[in-house]
Amino acid sequence: MTRGFPHRRFCTRQGTTIVETALVLPVFLFFVLGIIEFGHVLMVTHVLNSACRQAARIGSTAGNSTATVRAKALAVLGSAVHQNKVTVYVKDAGVFDTSSNPTVTATALESMPNIELSSTDPRHLFMVRAKVAYRDVAIVPDIPLMGSLLNHLTIQGQAFMRHE
Repeated sequence: MTRGFPHRRFCTRQGTTIVETALVLPVFLFFVLGIIEFGHVLMVTHVLNSACRQAARIGSTAGNSTATVRAKALAVLGSAVHQNKVTVYVKDAGVFDTSSNPTVTATALESMPNIELSSTDPRHLFMVRAKVAYRDVAIVPDIPLMGSLLNHLTIQGQAFMRHE
């Protein structure tokens, strides 16, 4: 009689596994896709920062132009982002030398004056900044519930350096 009890219990629970899977699988996939997207955004952020830093190093040496700096940033970014989706700025950051409390919002940084590095004085501070919209680099751009929040996100990186 004890032998038949587990068998009878198994037969009455056959549909329970399917129902539990149907309830848990969407939540699990939502978390997995969220983790993948978060990791991808972090990777793109690091690539943007690295590209700006490498381009700023090129721009800090004498004889290089602003166009060379932009080309270097786009070349580094080409491995992770489509080059036509990225905006690269090379700006005069001398305001940080003269002002005690400059504004550091994204709009203020992007509205600083442009600079031509080939004719810049030594020790002059400049900024290389790159940005890309999240929707242009997303692996899964329309994650339910989160897609509308993340589609307005801008991923950005920047580097400040002095011209030699």
